Amino acid sequence: MAGLGCAGILALFVVAAVATSGGGDDSGDTSNKDKAVVADGRPGDDKPKKAGATEEKPQAEQFRDCVAENGTDTEKAAVAHVTKVTGADKRNDILDAAEVFTDFSGGLMGPHQGEGKLIASAFTSCYESKNGLVTVYDKDGELLANANY
Repeated sequence: MAGLGCAGILALFVVAAVATSGGGDDSGDTSNKDKAVVADGRPGDDKPKKAGATEEKPQAEQFRDCVAENGTDTEKAAVAHVTKVTGADKRNDILDAAEVFTDFSGGLMGPHQGEGKLIASAFTSCYESKNGLVTVYDKDGELLANANY
């Protein structure tokens, strides 16, 4: 009888586990998530197309445009060497970390350190954050300069 009792308890646990795993709950959650994505996607798709042509541009191009409009001649010359910008579009004012990549070489102690500082300075003029750090890299991924923005 003890064996039958253990089998009954085991069967009870299996039934309880299947019931609590609730395959229906997962599909309900997925359905709600899908609806949220669809609902959020429709208004979001309409508004950026109308209002944000600059949001569709690569971040490097947006940065170059900003410096072309507001920067000094030396900043404009330095920013012409920017090849890629990442992290400039996502700011939360807690810890914002943007990266600017250039076609310069030599790193922090190389001949283009001054241009790296100009690029970092231009970035701080174009973007604002309560706690942001922009880092400028050369073509080999070595640090050229950084600045708070």
